[in-house]
Amino acid sequence: MSDWFDAHHPRLSAAIEATLSRSYHSPFQESPSRKHHPPGAPAAGKEAFEAQLGRSFELELPGEVARTGHEVSPYTREPLGIDYPQVRLDALLNAMHQAWPAWRDTSPRSRVGVCLEILDRLARQTFENAHATMHTAGQGFLMAFAGSGANSLDRGLEALAYAHRAMSDVPLRTVFSRRFGPGEPVVLHKRYRLVARGIACVVTCGSYPAWNAYPALFANLATGNPVVVKPHPGAILPMALAVRTARSVLAESGFDPNLVTLLVDTARAPVAEQLLLHPRVAIVDFTGSQRFGRWIEKHCRQALVFTETAGCNAVVLESTHDLHATARAIAHSVCIFSSQMCTAAQNVWVPASGVRVGSEIASPEAVAEALVAATDALVADPAQAAGLCGALFSDRTLQDIVALQSSGAPVLRPSTPYAHPDHAAARTATPLWLQPEVAAGLHEREHFGPMAFVLQAVDRDEALMRAASDAQQHGAIASYAYTTDETYADQVEDAFAAAGASVGLNLHRQLPINYAAAFSDFHVTGLNPAGTACLTDLAFVTQRFGVVQSKREQPPTEPR
Repeated sequence: MSDWFDAHHPRLSAAIEATLSRSYHSPFQESPSRKHHPPGAPAAGKEAFEAQLGRSFELELPGEVARTGHEVSPYTREPLGIDYPQVRLDALLNAMHQAWPAWRDTSPRSRVGVCLEILDRLARQTFENAHATMHTAGQGFLMAFAGSGANSLDRGLEALAYAHRAMSDVPLRTVFSRRFGPGEPVVLHKRYRLVARGIACVVTCGSYPAWNAYPALFANLATGNPVVVKPHPGAILPMALAVRTARSVLAESGFDPNLVTLLVDTARAPVAEQLLLHPRVAIVDFTGSQRFGRWIEKHCRQALVFTETAGCNAVVLESTHDLHATARAIAHSVCIFSSQMCTAAQNVWVPASGVRVGSEIASPEAVAEALVAATDALVADPAQAAGLCGALFSDRTLQDIVALQSSGAPVLRPSTPYAHPDHAAARTATPLWLQPEVAAGLHEREHFGPMAFVLQAVDRDEALMRAASDAQQHGAIASYAYTTDETYADQVEDAFAAAGASVGLNLHRQLPINYAAAFSDFHVTGLNPAGTACLTDLAFVTQRFGVVQSKREQPPTEPR
């Protein structure tokens, strides 16, 4: 175990430095190009995924009573045919509780070393994970490889770096000396122990499981807490692969593999509420809907709760030097992964007087036309649309698109499927653009999927006020603004900061505009209804353990 810490220490040290500088840092390979990987790695990853189809997933868990699994590929629309262990909850948690003391009482250095090794082995499985993510979540292959591979590993390493920093700040022992009156000073020998809270439950979403799961997994495990991963029933395989890898490393290092387990359920027979309310569960990390996130925040009083849910992400479009480039950047955000990312733009606010473009004024109608034209251009070629949009994770999203399209709001661009060049049965949808009345309130919640609005405000001040107010009241994970007026840009930053929301200004060359970089971007603020936790900062790890102390007085040198 100490060898693992030493072997991976350069990677950890660089990550710690990156958390302090917040500059660009990405130690894992984002490109699937063969030139960046060992010979045969791409083919081996695909073969490993295909070999798993139609078979039982090998994973020994305590309390197994049956097998279950109903994942369906969004691309082939065929079942994956994989079944997983279905377990008795009490048996699973009891086994985890029994495994806990040895892990809790080992040194933070040893725990971090084991976690670094788990992370390294996950990095070697990126091709297999990419295919697993593609055929469960619906991400395109490049996004599945980069976003659910390298970028998710980055977030996991970032959490480990913060955990190591936080635990290293507490000395194991110290000597305290002070005079409390005449005579010799009182000498106290103090000992400090980092004590983990207990079993942590990581509930992952279906569309982007690893990006939120990895930081929670490693933040918990490094600080001494066992972890049960509860995946979305439609996207189990990526998490099952990660759990199996973690268990293998734990066993190899001499620890009970039941420190990391998997709890699988079905949409018809969910177990999440039973799990989250269980008295043995001390920490909850949740990614998913705002409705269930609020339920967790309200009811799971026995646990420390971290949530990332949803928001109505806004774009304030006040002025620009290039309307075509701005429209393309916004449309790209709505197209990428069919807007199934928590950072996707949704509400585009435009002053009724129009948008200043250089020395000209573009009317709200012209702005809407530019957004539609940019969207059309991005999805016109099926091959380009496939790489950009991927597939819809759920039929529910298709139903929501149909319902919104029939809501009576003026349709600027209808949503239509595109023909995927490799998978004729793929569940696809191009973006729907609407122009509803602001008073209708359609924009005041997240519409998960490729659905976006062009909204008119009286002027630029009302546009900013409404966008910031929506973030504060309804939540926003990422907000955007375009302006050539530096004074107004300062007002934008101030307004969103007061609303507890992050904002990106004049993003044109960063595509997608909703890209969030580990080690640099703080993802979610915890200051608005979109979530209670930030990925990743010290607060994300420090509450997962406590410090208890003991102190012994040293006898004086001479009897009193």
